[in-house]
Amino acid sequence: MAEQRAFNPLVQGSTPWGRTRTLPSKRGDAHRVCKSVPMGANLTVERSGDVVTITLNRPETRNSLSRDVMLEMQAALDEVGASDALGVVIAANGPVFSAGHNFGDMVDASLPEARSLLEVCTRMMNTIQEIPQVVIARVHALATAAGCQLVATCDMAIAGESASFALPGGKGGLFCNTPLVAVARQLHRKHALELSITGDAVDAHTAAGWGLINRVVPDDQLVDAVDDLMARSIRGSAMAKGIGKRAYYAQVDMDQPKAYAYAMEVMAAGIVTPDCQEGISAFFDKRRPNFTQRA
Repeated sequence: MAEQRAFNPLVQGSTPWGRTRTLPSKRGDAHRVCKSVPMGANLTVERSGDVVTITLNRPETRNSLSRDVMLEMQAALDEVGASDALGVVIAANGPVFSAGHNFGDMVDASLPEARSLLEVCTRMMNTIQEIPQVVIARVHALATAAGCQLVATCDMAIAGESASFALPGGKGGLFCNTPLVAVARQLHRKHALELSITGDAVDAHTAAGWGLINRVVPDDQLVDAVDDLMARSIRGSAMAKGIGKRAYYAQVDMDQPKAYAYAMEVMAAGIVTPDCQEGISAFFDKRRPNFTQRA
């Protein structure tokens, strides 16, 4: 779970992210590219309407999450999170979705260097859950180690039938401890331990049954399935959805009394917002609501 930031839901204008989001782009700009995000060889970033697609673009390295790739992904997420986009798709080019960490970053690394590498990864993963946009992974092939962690970290995930998932550290000399943080929060403990201790890959249908992904579709329907899920996920109030996402991650690991206390305050603050009152009025007036607030 991402580190919880100070948030007072009773303070007008407060957000769970501690500041008001800026709106550097306009909604409805089809195929708008987020030009201020580095557009290097590591990944591509493209906006179409309200949705930004971030695509890992290093097939020659099996889309490994090297330090440079993760820093570029961090920059992309930071910009998208501060924009008026409503959704993010994380995808990949090539025969592998992501092979996880690049071992080249670990060769002869000192303890501070190794720790720094994992801190970069952890910050990137946390940002996925901290930004107000819904984030969906579109998985078409093998997602292993930190690549599997990336899928588990996203709010939702859909995989093609050719996809598979693994935490291979159980077969080698470096156990997948940090990937298991995200994966274990999606799976039953025994499934998480089977995946991590054996190191064996599981197919997409098994991953869906275990709760790692939302569903499996034929490979040729993957893009349409993700687009459909995204369209259904971004309707409604952007403000309510953004705060709701952040509150979910804050309360999901609390014990029940604390979770209810926290959720009650967040929801009470939501009731008095203009978007909520507009939704209630539209319900009684039997019309479409006009939501104007943003996270």
